[in-house]
Amino acid sequence: MNVLVTGAAGYVGSIVTEELIKQGSSVVALDNLQQGHREAVAPEATFVQANVGDLCQLDEVFRRHRIQVVMHLAAESAVGYSMTDPARYFKSNVVYGMDLLNVMVKHGVQMLVFSSTAAVYGEPAQLPIKESSAVNPLNAYGESKLVFEKILLWYGKAYGLRFISLRYFNAAGATERFGEDHRPETHLIPNVLKVALGQAERVPIFGGDYPTKDGTCVRDYIHVADIAKAHVLALRNLQEGKCNKVYNLGNNRGYSVMEVCRQLEKLQVLQYLWSSIRDVQEIQQS
Repeated sequence: MNVLVTGAAGYVGSIVTEELIKQGSSVVALDNLQQGHREAVAPEATFVQANVGDLCQLDEVFRRHRIQVVMHLAAESAVGYSMTDPARYFKSNVVYGMDLLNVMVKHGVQMLVFSSTAAVYGEPAQLPIKESSAVNPLNAYGESKLVFEKILLWYGKAYGLRFISLRYFNAAGATERFGEDHRPETHLIPNVLKVALGQAERVPIFGGDYPTKDGTCVRDYIHVADIAKAHVLALRNLQEGKCNKVYNLGNNRGYSVMEVCRQLEKLQVLQYLWSSIRDVQEIQQS
């Protein structure tokens, strides 16, 4: 199976690429390297540096590599910036996304797995959030993803596109080969780890009066390797004709900012103890 992964040099895209290769797919990894990193792309993939909105380059990729399915992860994704520059987000996440769809239609490629977001739900009326919950984005990032999901429905009706949209909650973790490296880094866990590694003095916590047990914000975290495996399962569903569906990707349990910080503190202590034990063992053996 020849798979095009857009945004393949990004955090999730790199690990989706890794999992696809592990499962035997031939991957063309496309990224403009505006936010991604070339070294994050598995060497087994065919890397193409290009913009999703570059129709000539896209056309050449589809023609040369005989693409059969697309996993579309390329996007502007920093929620806060979407409120100050929404035009950039709608251009990248909607306009460029349509360019990709039009090239797919031109080349007869009918299967797409779309990287969406739980931000389409906004402030939920009830928990846990289900796929049937009302959508009401509170930022331009979530709105741009929801607009594209609606476009996918119309492309399905008009052009026979078969798609699955995966609405992520909060991706976390890493594999042995690839991990998180945003610049600037806005995610909680890597910022806490920076303090543990001596790369930062403190972790800013925004808000202490949320209606939670410790007053800090609660988020649902899902391991990035599980997100990658979900993409592979979505591809199998498309091949079996199970299409035009939306799935949430989370673990159905929230963790507060303070809970995450305290857990990472424990891990740091355990790592220190383990290092101390190894030092003692080495001394005893010498």
